[in-house]
Amino acid sequence: MIVSVHQPQYLPWLGYFHKICQSDIFVFLDNVQYKHREYQNRNRIRTSNGWMWLTVPIIKGHAYPNISEVYIDNSQGWSRKHWRAITLNYAQASFFNTYKSFFNDLYGMQWERLIDLNIYIIKKINEFLGITKKIYFESELNIKTINTQRIIDICKTLKADTYLSGSGGKNYLNEELFRSNNIKLVYQDFRHPEYAQRYQGFVPFMSAIDLLFNHGPDSLRILLSST
Repeated sequence: MIVSVHQPQYLPWLGYFHKICQSDIFVFLDNVQYKHREYQNRNRIRTSNGWMWLTVPIIKGHAYPNISEVYIDNSQGWSRKHWRAITLNYAQASFFNTYKSFFNDLYGMQWERLIDLNIYIIKKINEFLGITKKIYFESELNIKTINTQRIIDICKTLKADTYLSGSGGKNYLNEELFRSNNIKLVYQDFRHPEYAQRYQGFVPFMSAIDLLFNHGPDSLRILLSST
């Protein structure tokens, strides 16, 4: 049984969904500290000039213990701007109309907490890609530990014998702790696939919506083609 975990991100890139695909169970880390200027509230889309950020503004002036307490600043009209940017850059993509109604509705909704927005999007992109994996929330598992022990306890609670980490885990995970708890530690080996985009040339590390809008039902095959 393979478990992987990750913070809920906004419009995640392909590596995020590749990790879910390679797992039997995926856990949303909904008790982690919010990190400014990472991918919890922003991601990138392809444009004629290369790429651009789509950033969800958050209400500032508060100390956020974890991502579940981050609130969106809706005074900035971010949802209208995001939908306009997506439409401008993808309206002519082959499969834009296949997913248009979902995103039109998404950006027409009023979102208060960042985590609710992110999880809603991730679950729907899973559905669009055809990914059907068991999903849990860390908060439901009653995990009280931190750092590597937190991961060990998640695996034990879910009766997993293997933990799939992102490649960056090599910099902070205590590998000996996995060995002493008889849990196999595996690092994700994601090789970004290259595919036809809306504009000439290929720019990697875009939001997964870039692949969906350009390749529709063939997206999952492309995502896993370099595995």
